Amino acid sequence: MEEWYHYPLLIAVGFVVGFINTVAGGGSLLSLPVLIFLGLPPAVANGTNRVAVIIQTAMGVAGFKSKGVSTYPFNVYLGIAALLGSLIGAYMAVDVKGETFNRILAVVMVIVVLIIIFKPRIRIEDLQERLSGKYFWIAIASFFFIGIYGGFINAGIGFIIILFLHFINRLSLVKANATKVAVVCIYTLGALMVFAWNEKVVWQVGLVLAVGNGLGAWVSSRVSVNKGDGFIKTFLVVMVVIMAVKLWFFNS
Repeated sequence: MEEWYHYPLLIAVGFVVGFINTVAGGGSLLSLPVLIFLGLPPAVANGTNRVAVIIQTAMGVAGFKSKGVSTYPFNVYLGIAALLGSLIGAYMAVDVKGETFNRILAVVMVIVVLIIIFKPRIRIEDLQERLSGKYFWIAIASFFFIGIYGGFINAGIGFIIILFLHFINRLSLVKANATKVAVVCIYTLGALMVFAWNEKVVWQVGLVLAVGNGLGAWVSSRVSVNKGDGFIKTFLVVMVVIMAVKLWFFNS
């Protein structure tokens, strides 16, 4: 990471990642491979990416809140459950070998692409939210396991969270997104601490990436993105396929 042009590149990539993550999810499928391709070992790239994720989600929470969209305290309860899981996932990620991590990431990329392409249509009309009783406890238990995955790799988790919150808790797409960024912000704090404790974070790189992530998250949380959804979907699918092939076959 010694070339000067790496830093404006990281800001540009971060903006796209922050925008995509706040719209739906999957942005880390771009930032993680970019960090790896720029020379960071996979585990370090994984930890460094968390710095940007925290800034991005904090900006996203602020953006949604400024528009009056929040599911507090439901989002905090889910965040705490996911935080406990993320500590386990992050400890697992620290000890994974570089080549193994690359191949896991490649497989995750392909799975997320399939979710992007074949996910059922989300209708937001006439939704009756289910945030209490058994649905609350189902969400708490589920987000503990979601947190384990988030702590381990995080990539593509936005799609999982949005689909879960819509079909199980019956949140609208906007509220699901607002809840998602709050939950990810909370559990990523725990994951980042684990990576930092194990010296798997390059703070300078993470903060540069975070500049772009934060700007992208702020813009996408405040602006309608209906017209851009198709473009983002196509762009993300193409880039993820290219990077998955690179990670699987050319990871040495």
